[in-house]
Amino acid sequence: MENIQNLPIDIQTSKLLDWLLDRRHCNLKWQNEVKVIREKINASMQDMPENEEIKKLLSGSYIHYFHCLRIVEILKGTEASSKNIFGRYSSQRMKDWQEIVTLYEIDNIYLAEVASLLSRNVSYEGPALRKQLAKAQQQQQELSRRETECQSSATDLRERYYSACKQYGITGEHVARELQSLVKDLPAVLDEVGKDAAKLEELIQLYTAFTNFVCEWSEPVLPMLTFAQKRGNATFYEWRTGNVPTVTERPFVEETAPEVIAEDAIDWGDFSTGADLGVTSGITVEDGIDWGISVEPSEDSAGGIDWGDSGDAPIEIEIVDAGTDCPEGVARGEDALSILENSQSRSQFIDELMELEVFLSQRVVEMGEEGDVVAMSQFQLAPSVIQGQTRGHVREMLAMVQDVLGRLTNLRMQHLFMIQASPRYVERVSEVLRQKLKQADILLLKGSTMAEKRQEALEEQSRLEPRVDLLAARTKELQKMIEVDISKKYHKRPVNLMGVNI
Repeated sequence: MENIQNLPIDIQTSKLLDWLLDRRHCNLKWQNEVKVIREKINASMQDMPENEEIKKLLSGSYIHYFHCLRIVEILKGTEASSKNIFGRYSSQRMKDWQEIVTLYEIDNIYLAEVASLLSRNVSYEGPALRKQLAKAQQQQQELSRRETECQSSATDLRERYYSACKQYGITGEHVARELQSLVKDLPAVLDEVGKDAAKLEELIQLYTAFTNFVCEWSEPVLPMLTFAQKRGNATFYEWRTGNVPTVTERPFVEETAPEVIAEDAIDWGDFSTGADLGVTSGITVEDGIDWGISVEPSEDSAGGIDWGDSGDAPIEIEIVDAGTDCPEGVARGEDALSILENSQSRSQFIDELMELEVFLSQRVVEMGEEGDVVAMSQFQLAPSVIQGQTRGHVREMLAMVQDVLGRLTNLRMQHLFMIQASPRYVERVSEVLRQKLKQADILLLKGSTMAEKRQEALEEQSRLEPRVDLLAARTKELQKMIEVDISKKYHKRPVNLMGVNI
């Protein structure tokens, strides 16, 4: 018997209520009785003395049997004046709470209630609060990561913006104005390239001599480079006619400040109907342009065509060659542009530079392989301009050609040519660059929103942590009380409630 008395009783908390019902400690209809008791507790709580401990017991917690016992003990002190000579209290407060305790003790209703409360705390209340707390912590990590990503992406977009501005050769403060100012300097830049073309005389002579010697080619080679080498960046009229114009009338380009488009109302147009020009800048030819030309016949004209004088006088038709529709010696329109400004002649100039580059690159490779006797004998009858070349000198000439070619075909020059050819290109570039800054601002705003939500999640965590700690403390306290109470029913055998984790 002594060994049995010391043997502990282990009860799984989730099955505690079933354990009590199976052993007839509690009645199956305990819940109906608890409803009556809860109504009496709610009514009694309306009239309570001013006591800090009672306030603490009644604040934010579920009032159960053990709380009622403690309230009765407190009321014994506060209501001592109402005690009569028979040891009974005349205070209604004391009577009410003593009645509640008595009702609780009938059929051990209190034990079933606190067992249900303990099981609910362990199985539902605690895990729910833990889950909310873990969610708040996870939200903080996720929002912190997204905030960092937004800030990083915004910084990256701004760096890309200033990198793109650097490629265009502008600072980025006033994009449209700076792009238009670059075009004003374009003729001077092209004139410098035209002056450097004079240094290509030796290269042109070498290529001409080589083609004549190897291929017996008698036609002129590199005509545009030859012209630029002699006359520099002359007008297209001079290249076309061979004569220097007496009057040069350059095309007039009206400089208008680009319209500032509201960032929240950008219209990119309908790209599905525009003709693809093969340019990555996104320029399209819009449909529906009214050129002012009508092919519909009118009612008061014969076929809608006015043939002029319908008399017998012969009609004199003047045949004008292409490009000669202006007085002789006057360079007008495209003719007034320099050969490096005119897209047609510039393309030919670049093509011939690339042709010369390929030739020199091949010669550098071949001269590295001309160490044998057979290769040397092939050029014994070659002109002196060919035989007198060294591989190092040919490399220098190749570097010169590549320098001129690079100055004409680099990204900045391509943009300048596009700006000169199309005023809309300035608007497109300005809009694309402005979108980068707008996206960066949006990302910064989004990052600020993430920071605010992260702060809200932190406040939620701060609010939940005390509740979790308080629930854990009250659950542990309730566990000890139940263990002691059950132990009394089994002659103070040790009782262990298993699985109480909050």
